[in-house]
Amino acid sequence: MDPNAPRKAPDPKDLERLQRVQRRVVSVLVVTTILHLSVGFVIAADHVAEDRLDARIGLNVIAAAFMVGGIAATLVINGRSWRSPWLLLGLLPGIVGLWWTVL
Repeated sequence: MDPNAPRKAPDPKDLERLQRVQRRVVSVLVVTTILHLSVGFVIAADHVAEDRLDARIGLNVIAAAFMVGGIAATLVINGRSWRSPWLLLGLLPGIVGLWWTVL
């Protein structure tokens, strides 16, 4: 460090690009974490006793609810409205889970 030569102030465009990348990284982390949680609920539903159909359906509904919440959180992190058709994608773990565990 040289006190006679201070660092230049960061360029606002560079800061904006850095923040955009940070938001994308956090979004990917949120979605992958919630996806793993949802898949875990579906796998748990598969390991429930055959006579507990209510528990199987309940765990799949919880998996879908968590995934919808994760997608909504990702949309909010990126500064978009949480009301989006992308939320329908969050129902996919629940639908696949019901197909896998109930049918």
